[in-house]
Amino acid sequence: MTSNREIHLASRPQGWPTEDTFRLVETEVPTPGPGQIVVRNQYMSVDPYMRGRMNDVKSYVPPFALDAPLDGAAIGEVVASEAADVAVGTTVLHGLGWREYALLDAAAARPVDPSIAPVSAYLSVLGMIGLTAYAGLLEVAAMKPGETVFVSAAAGAVGSLVGQIAKLKGAGRVIGSAGSPAKVERLRALGFDAAFDYHDGVRESLRAAAPDGVDVYFDNVGGDHLEAAISVMNLHGRAAICGMISQYNATEPSAAPRNLALVIGKRLTLRGFLVNDHNDVRAAFVRDVSGWLRDGTLSYDETIVDGIENAPSAFLGLLRGDNLGKMLVRV
Repeated sequence: MTSNREIHLASRPQGWPTEDTFRLVETEVPTPGPGQIVVRNQYMSVDPYMRGRMNDVKSYVPPFALDAPLDGAAIGEVVASEAADVAVGTTVLHGLGWREYALLDAAAARPVDPSIAPVSAYLSVLGMIGLTAYAGLLEVAAMKPGETVFVSAAAGAVGSLVGQIAKLKGAGRVIGSAGSPAKVERLRALGFDAAFDYHDGVRESLRAAAPDGVDVYFDNVGGDHLEAAISVMNLHGRAAICGMISQYNATEPSAAPRNLALVIGKRLTLRGFLVNDHNDVRAAFVRDVSGWLRDGTLSYDETIVDGIENAPSAFLGLLRGDNLGKMLVRV
């Protein structure tokens, strides 16, 4: 336990990041001080929001620093501890991914029980990803039983859970868009009532899949997907704006949506949200999702890339849509 590898941000990308945006750096394994722990990371998460943090702009979360390790959700085993209440061997969830060994204050780590589920699940269905889907659909968009729900990027980590939760909570019809025929078939297997490949035309495909309109739109894409959703949303429809991955690498402003005037007459609600604003529903989320996992009514997919050195490739693959479900790096 002497060598620690970590991924640094080497440059700020203009448009799409490349492998040269990142640098693999070897350092020494840190030593904990009073109240601190060292965690040997087992899995780390790569997420679309990380692209925004590579830009030096003001946002809801600070940008990544140049020539310093990136960070993000990770889970691992405590291998050294100077904290009385966290023993060596404890599995913890924390925010210092993109490295093999993480030094952090014990208060910044949350112990989890690895006997309940595979530890990777705490970075997906049982973690921030699952809570995002649950809170966005039920709190932000306030879905009601019998309503029609449209989910973009529905084969991704959040979208695939949104569609299933909608069905479990009584949605009348659930529609998903995805980026390949294989992903479309996966959505149907997960219980989506209709699914389409967005390469076949978003507006036309959505109109065909939702002949009676859409009541709730869960947006992970923005752009043409948001425009298409607005065009078919019913009176008093609600959109939970979770992400806009179609625009993260754009160097020019997006043309769509070009039909925002429809928001007025339809009295639509378009509401952006951050998952950390909805910790008040965490207990209900844990109760519902744990039960659905136990009885097999909720499924989740993971795409796992091995090796910290391949974390940049995993992130770039995520932006291209190479993943089915949650994209993770097994450190």
